[in-house]
Amino acid sequence: MKRRIDPKETATRDMHQFLLGSVSPRPIAFVSTVDKDGNHNLAPYSFFNAFSSNPPLLVFSSNRRVRDNTTKDTLANVISTKEAVINVVSHSIVKNMTLTSVEFPAGTSEFSKAGLTPMNSELVTPPRVKESPVNMECKVKDIITLGTGGGAGHLIICEVVMMHINEDVIDDNNRIDPHKIDLMGRMGRSFYVRASGENVYPIVQTVTPLVIGYDALPEKIKTSEILSAADIATLASVNALPSKEEIDAIELNGDPELIAKDFISDGYKEKALAILLK
Repeated sequence: MKRRIDPKETATRDMHQFLLGSVSPRPIAFVSTVDKDGNHNLAPYSFFNAFSSNPPLLVFSSNRRVRDNTTKDTLANVISTKEAVINVVSHSIVKNMTLTSVEFPAGTSEFSKAGLTPMNSELVTPPRVKESPVNMECKVKDIITLGTGGGAGHLIICEVVMMHINEDVIDDNNRIDPHKIDLMGRMGRSFYVRASGENVYPIVQTVTPLVIGYDALPEKIKTSEILSAADIATLASVNALPSKEEIDAIELNGDPELIAKDFISDGYKEKALAILLK
């Protein structure tokens, strides 16, 4: 049974946590800005993602506080200056990042409070975070207000005009290695997730050519009590059903589903499907 959550009948604080617990993990934008007097500000936002590569656009939301409907210094700063630097949060600085969530008085430098180092940017005024492995200098393209009540967001649309990436997180294929960049993600309440190690793994799925799909599998495979849902989805990702010759060539010595499951685990999904169709 699933609980029904009607936003019109749910307290904002509860709706907020149901959303954040469901839409997770979320990347963290560690946003540095300056106010009109040049004071540094640094704050984390997990309502954040990338939305375009050409032009390169990032969007984060600075929400009104639920408890008193006030807005944050970051919002005032980007409205005033139309600039920001979005830094990423690696595991090595996640505790420093949490310190910047404290509501210090306006004009206070969270860099100093969190023990982080400001670095001059090239094309914008706000500083970069030296300890972050990636810094993205941004010009603010637009700010879209989503509401006026507590919890309402302001979508801050940022165009990346310069990126800075630590060389030691780039692999031999000129791509960022997830284990080396060691990013943190935000979940509901006070929960975070570390995006590195054995829980990070590739799932390769071609876009072309076409795959046979789940509907092409025989019912006995789809209702198997031995094969997992992931196993069956893997079988559905083959590009073609095995030929009669391939099936006839199979010699079995044991339970075909158990044998096929081992082949799937070893990466031989076409062979596994032929065994199951024997």
